[in-house]
Amino acid sequence: MEIDWLTVAAQIINFLVLVWLLQRFLYRPITDAMARREERIATRLAEAKDARAKVEAEAEQLREKQEKLEASREEVLREVREEANDMRKEMENDLREEMEARRKTWEDHLEEARDDFAARLRQRAGHQVIDIVRRVLKDYAGSDLAGQVAGTFVDRLANLDDEARGKLKAAVGRSDGPVRVESSVPLKPAARSQITRAIHEHIVPDIEVEYGENDDLLLGLRLMAGEQTVEWSASRFLGRLETTLDEVIEGSGRRSTERRPDSAESN
Repeated sequence: MEIDWLTVAAQIINFLVLVWLLQRFLYRPITDAMARREERIATRLAEAKDARAKVEAEAEQLREKQEKLEASREEVLREVREEANDMRKEMENDLREEMEARRKTWEDHLEEARDDFAARLRQRAGHQVIDIVRRVLKDYAGSDLAGQVAGTFVDRLANLDDEARGKLKAAVGRSDGPVRVESSVPLKPAARSQITRAIHEHIVPDIEVEYGENDDLLLGLRLMAGEQTVEWSASRFLGRLETTLDEVIEGSGRRSTERRPDSAESN
């Protein structure tokens, strides 16, 4: 069989043209499309990977936040428990201190009431003793005893200091009336004469002397010249004794009250 090389060459050329045409119009578009698709798939895979990484990162952040929140919650609970415990202890201490203060106040009030009662009792007893003495002196304040009191009063006039004597003389000079001598009981004429002589000798000569009685006086005499007064009487002595008794008892009560805070501070 004879080979037609021209035909073979033509067939080869046709085949090459066909391959080129297939490559140009069929295979290349297909491969380009496949390449583009693979590129899109790769892009989507990369995007998916990035999205997954982002989601995982967000999940990790969320987990960390949750852990921090849990830790913070535990810390808050611990602080709340500690604060509640401290508050409970503080309230217990405050309550204990308040109860102790109330107990101390009650004891102080009780002691104060007891001291006040004792002071009042002593004061009342002292006044009763003074009243008894006053009544006894009043019962025995007769004219004979009044005469002795007049003698004592004359001695007091004689022994007046210069200041008191000067005040009496000045008061007599300013007054137009007589001087007045009062006693608890009527004085005998001899006692009146003795007192009048003493006034003329030691106060002002030839001054008129007026005598009278005063129930307030007890075993004593009172000389009044104008606004000046000289008195010697048991009633005045007992009045001073009552005043001294009240001052001593009140001073004792104040010292007891002042000592109580010091004792409380020392405790």
